[in-house]
Amino acid sequence: QVQLVESGGGLVQAGGSLRLSCAPSGRTFSRYAMGWFRQAPGKEREGVSCISSRSSREQYTKYADSVKGRFTISRDDAKSTVYLQMDSLQPEDTGVYFCAADGPGVPSRVWYSAAEYDYWGQGIQVTVSS
Repeated sequence: QVQLVESGGGLVQAGGSLRLSCAPSGRTFSRYAMGWFRQAPGKEREGVSCISSRSSREQYTKYADSVKGRFTISRDDAKSTVYLQMDSLQPEDTGVYFCAADGPGVPSRVWYSAAEYDYWGQGIQVTVSS
């Protein structure tokens, strides 16, 4: 069982930055593909970004079109942590952000599908004021 804990959310003005962190429990972090999702009020959960595991045959980072060029995903396997650096935040980025992990790995073509991920954090609020 993998437990995911997000941190780093909060309130920021439009144009500002936040960095989310997710630290899964367990000793096999490096084997997991890690994703970030978000859910705005009244909307479905959507994929924001994903990074493959180091051991995956297919190495990739993926982003939703709405965040490309503004968000950066990274992982530090030594610290068992995945990060989401969010710059130039806009009010439409407001929502609850979830960290997700998948042990077998997520094919890049479906990285945005929540069904691909086995483990989820409880979510953390990000609010961007205009």
